[in-house]
Amino acid sequence: MSGFSGAAAIAGIGATEFSKESGRSEWRLACESVLAALDDAQIGVEEVDGFALFTMETNPEIAVARALGIPELTFFSRIPHGGGGACAPVQQAALAVSSGVADVVVVYRAFNERSGHRFGSGPPPFAYVHNTDQEYRNWINPYGLMTPAQQEAFLARTYMHKYGATSEDFGRVSVLSRKHAARNPKAWFHERPITLEDHQASRMIADPIRLLDCCQESDGGQALVIVSTERARDLPHPPAVITAAAQGVGPQQISMSSYYRDDIDAMPEVELVARQMWAQAGLGPDQIDAAVVYDAFTPMVLLQLEEYGFCGRGEAKDFIADGHLEVDGRLPVNTHGGQLGEGYLHGVNGIAEGVRLVRGTSVNQPDKAVDNVLVTAGSPVPHSAIVLSADR
Repeated sequence: MSGFSGAAAIAGIGATEFSKESGRSEWRLACESVLAALDDAQIGVEEVDGFALFTMETNPEIAVARALGIPELTFFSRIPHGGGGACAPVQQAALAVSSGVADVVVVYRAFNERSGHRFGSGPPPFAYVHNTDQEYRNWINPYGLMTPAQQEAFLARTYMHKYGATSEDFGRVSVLSRKHAARNPKAWFHERPITLEDHQASRMIADPIRLLDCCQESDGGQALVIVSTERARDLPHPPAVITAAAQGVGPQQISMSSYYRDDIDAMPEVELVARQMWAQAGLGPDQIDAAVVYDAFTPMVLLQLEEYGFCGRGEAKDFIADGHLEVDGRLPVNTHGGQLGEGYLHGVNGIAEGVRLVRGTSVNQPDKAVDNVLVTAGSPVPHSAIVLSADR
């Protein structure tokens, strides 16, 4: 196990509503979610001494600290790569807490992604800045690969050709997420399940990705409070212990479009993270009781299930069809409804669902004991993931 494995825990979670028009600033959404998470942990704002964020976050830690009256920060960090970095701020927080650099670290993600700039509409304004970070767009944008759906369609079509997967196989992920969201009062698609026929009838966005293969565009905020496991034991909720946390960049990695690899449907960065996770936690796929798998687009759920070793290459379609992702299945997945059904907060709301599963408070809580939950971040970009465990 790694030196920080088990040393820190998520003790508080808090969120705003998930909407399509928040009616308030992203700064306010960030502050509201942080206050909600601190209230959940029963920790005062004056005790916060660290923040770990995304580089894409528009609400700086100094602005949130100033607005909330947080007096001092001894730690602050930023993680790039959008959804691929979703779990990495939790890793940063765990490292800070376990090393004694900070005592109370807050992770938050807040944006008006539906009422503001919509990622699905094409490259964001920063994409037109002439720097090395955006250089890769010169190789895809001239050919019409402007949006994440268009970029991921390449992988999905290649995977279908190689393994015989169909659009219906992707659709089963969407149907399941909407089924879970329908039971979740916090989900945007609460009480609005869909059928496989609905999925197949939804319009094509980028062949083979249909509208109902795509995550939502949401307004909202989500925050997490990370403290030492020892301290978390004295707080109101059972600790969600951070047993493992890892990041990974694969060979010849290009954001969203590593098309020059021999196998463009493979995701070596995900396999690298999986390898680290199992080594840190002293666990394997068989010991994972539930998972929150980043579902910006349904095909990536299939590829991640395979890269993490829950089934063999090309077998995810059958693993899903056999009911293994259901609440009563071998590996309940996205019990909150995922980004397809609950809301799209760059995966941070999925981390909160991992905490609820460990606490036993998910609205779709499995009947079996949930001791270990895998939470993954976006793909096919530089990737991250965590394992949250019950403190038993």
